[in-house]
Amino acid sequence: MSSENTVLEADSTVLNLESAYSAVSDMYKGADLDIHALCREMRHQSPVHEGDFVARFGVPTNAGMQAGTRPTFALFKYQDVMAVLRDGASFTSGFIAEGLGAFFDGLIILAMDGEQHRKVRALLQPAFMPETVNKWRGKIDRVIREDFLIPMIGDKRADLMDFGLNFPIREMYALMGFPEDDPQTYRQYAAWALAMVGGNQIDPAKAPEARRLAGIAVKSLYDEILKVVIQRRATGSDGDDLIGRLLRAEHEGRQLDDHEVTTFVRSLLPAAGETTSRTFSSVLTLLLTTKGLLDRVRNDRTLIGKLIDETVRYEPVATFKVREAAKDVEIRGVKIPKGAFVQCMVVSANRDEEAFENPDAFDIDRKPKPSFGFGFGPHMCIGQFVAKVELNCAINAILDLFPNVRLDPSKPAPVISGAQLRGASSLSVIWD
Repeated sequence: MSSENTVLEADSTVLNLESAYSAVSDMYKGADLDIHALCREMRHQSPVHEGDFVARFGVPTNAGMQAGTRPTFALFKYQDVMAVLRDGASFTSGFIAEGLGAFFDGLIILAMDGEQHRKVRALLQPAFMPETVNKWRGKIDRVIREDFLIPMIGDKRADLMDFGLNFPIREMYALMGFPEDDPQTYRQYAAWALAMVGGNQIDPAKAPEARRLAGIAVKSLYDEILKVVIQRRATGSDGDDLIGRLLRAEHEGRQLDDHEVTTFVRSLLPAAGETTSRTFSSVLTLLLTTKGLLDRVRNDRTLIGKLIDETVRYEPVATFKVREAAKDVEIRGVKIPKGAFVQCMVVSANRDEEAFENPDAFDIDRKPKPSFGFGFGPHMCIGQFVAKVELNCAINAILDLFPNVRLDPSKPAPVISGAQLRGASSLSVIWD
């Protein structure tokens, strides 16, 4: 049986989840080009670029196979990216339903626009708001420490990405309302969710198999979530978790049926954990490799929030966002026709010299300013507060439980890479 197929075995293992995660990472790694250097050059010479800039990296976009079929433009400046991401009427996302969204039966919040998006987001958002997530903070911290880190203390060495891949999945899926006593099932769900993302493969040699596996994953995940939804409805839809809230919610004057609850939950799962894992890898890499920073943060934990925010600016997981022009527009004198794709180069905007002083320096003391690592505007990441709480708890716990934690000198140092979905693949550390 191929490694891809093992991702979808009924009796999934951690290895299978890791295989799915690695496959998506490989798909989005792209050509061996310095994305920061290329974006800096474009920012100075061609801030509004006519052409498919992302294509030179050889990675998929949310447009799927539509990419390359229409006029395409790329934006590199902070103010331009902000303006496009903020304006959901002029720059829409509906095309995603036929791209990445095709592997979600077209129902994915990323692909919704206007009033439909506003109503669906209003249904989903309350489960991820600070007042809800803060109720979970103690449990999040306890699971991180007791179920993951405390059993590792005696080892005195680890690749922290084993922890980094698993803890966000465990936490986010509990917050969504899945049974908390079966982490093995979480890993199966997460492997399926990643296989759905893998269906966006653009390599002609790999695309047919990737799409076949995505189809299996779509149905398998739907069937398993539906079982949970039916069981939860039968026993009472209480609780602050997402499934409980959706079962109680009214949408357009009526309650959601089981199919709607299931599809809404499924549409969120691919990002539930995976992006937090990548952010964790970058946060720890920068914490452990920036001179003097580890001691500062260890001695002043109030700096952890700044550490996370500066990492999200400096090395965003999602390096670009794509929108479709809903009408003819003009940006910096460049005419962009209706129907064109607009690639908002987040990775460039976050290092725009006109927006950030000394932008290529990693500086947690810089003056706070919005960056686009969690998106911006109507489609800003719905789970960003959850991710920040999880990361904060994880970093605190590592510093508390692993005395003098530091990079393992016998292993390669972590490297943040990827044309899209950036992060480090390993984080080998030792402690006393």
